[in-house]
Amino acid sequence: MQIFSANLIGVARATFVALALSTCSAWAQDEAADILSIFGQFDTDVSNENLLAALEDAAEAGQPIALWRLGVMYENGEGVAPDRTKAFQYFSKLADGHANTPPKSLEADIVAQSFLKVGEYYREGVPDAGVPANDDLSRKLWLHAASYFGDPEAQFKVGQLYLDENEFGYSPLQSARWLALAARKGHAAAQATLGNLMFNGDGIPADPVEGLMWLTLADRNATGTEEEPWIAELFDRAVSIASQDQRAQAIAAADSLGGRFGG
Repeated sequence: MQIFSANLIGVARATFVALALSTCSAWAQDEAADILSIFGQFDTDVSNENLLAALEDAAEAGQPIALWRLGVMYENGEGVAPDRTKAFQYFSKLADGHANTPPKSLEADIVAQSFLKVGEYYREGVPDAGVPANDDLSRKLWLHAASYFGDPEAQFKVGQLYLDENEFGYSPLQSARWLALAARKGHAAAQATLGNLMFNGDGIPADPVEGLMWLTLADRNATGTEEEPWIAELFDRAVSIASQDQRAQAIAAADSLGGRFGG
């Protein structure tokens, strides 16, 4: 019998705790309580089959958290064989069934993330599911997550699309508007991209001090992340060009606004 690791059991427990606490049906609350009781009795002695069945039952009932967890599990191969088709199907069901979820609701973050995920799958297509690549649909999904849900990662992606002639068309001003939305939410990559545009005046009026401020915040927020190398490169280049007075003003502004925008 295949057994999940302790970490995955913890994830599953957290999933069903969230189900029990969310405003879901009485059936789902009872189901969550029953499964949590099983976990409490057997700790890590929960079979792969039983755990998957529990998650699948909750997903079949349309529970957003279960749909999200199954999508992530199949995408990353967490306790199951990686399966892009199943991951795409779970993320799609979450996005399709909850597109109008209130932006401030309990499930809003994972619904927004599901739109991002499905958009990414449409970039390459999912051949095993008979889903061809569709860049236009991908852009629409990201735009929905960015505009309706206000998701910072989606806003960053839309900002990038406005810097590509083959996407939304090259429009630095539109890009800066979307990047600014994400930057104010502490999104390091958006802060760095926006800062670089402003510092250099690439298609928008140059503002070296504010540009360097955003690059400074981005450099601080990116520490220890995958984005750190390229953000540090942009930051170091700007610092080497800026005057001593510009650097001082930018650091002072970053120190002042760091609590609001991260960093």
